[in-house]
Amino acid sequence: MSFRSAGFRPAVLGAAVALALALSSTTLMAQDAPPPAAAATAAAPASSTAVAAAAAPVAATEAAVKPGDATAGQAKAAVCGACHGLDGNSADAQYPKLAGQSEQYIVRQLTDFKSGKRQNPIMLGMATPLSTQDMHDIGAYFASQKSLPGVADQALVERGQTLFRQGDVKLGVPACMACHSIDGSGNPGAMYPHLAGQHAQYIEATLKAWHDGTSWGTDAHSQIMPTIASKLDADDINALASYIEGLHGTDGQPAAATP
Repeated sequence: MSFRSAGFRPAVLGAAVALALALSSTTLMAQDAPPPAAAATAAAPASSTAVAAAAAPVAATEAAVKPGDATAGQAKAAVCGACHGLDGNSADAQYPKLAGQSEQYIVRQLTDFKSGKRQNPIMLGMATPLSTQDMHDIGAYFASQKSLPGVADQALVERGQTLFRQGDVKLGVPACMACHSIDGSGNPGAMYPHLAGQHAQYIEATLKAWHDGTSWGTDAHSQIMPTIASKLDADDINALASYIEGLHGTDGQPAAATP
């Protein structure tokens, strides 16, 4: 709304006429004004309506988000295939496998990429245009795919398996399976990711980043892995990454290892 000055008429009227007009205007305004109680009553519904109208879009947005639809997610995830593989099994070890990953975990990561909590220029561009529903659909699609197992290095299996299943009391490192399960399938409810079959190169790079202080957020959940990784040396990280790549099935045994 804009406001303009009304201007003033030349002072050509007598003082009596001016006074009469002023008194008339005051009288008319007093007659037209509603009683204070009526004005308050009239304002209340308008205020309530405004609050309800403002809240409606938020409620509608929240209500619109449904559990992920894998069929819809397949089309939305097509662009992800360039790095992560069309079925979520990436051919390039620098990009993580997404096949078998839980919908909840994927939604959380995409949300963090979009907000900037998790820093990655490529993923920022990919996640920014996605709605929450898009994220759920994409997550549901990759969760429906099967992760292909990798191969562990036999020379590293013993140490990797010890860290994964038992941890290391002296180092203060808990067993990985406590959160990620004995077969590496993760815990969707707690948003602990599926690890089995993940590329050793990606696991190693991620653990090293956490070891060096990288964090994907400030909440308690985001601080778990940087704290643990900081206690692992390069050899332990290498052994654990190799073991995880070969991990598959329901018995927690690594896949066929290379000599």
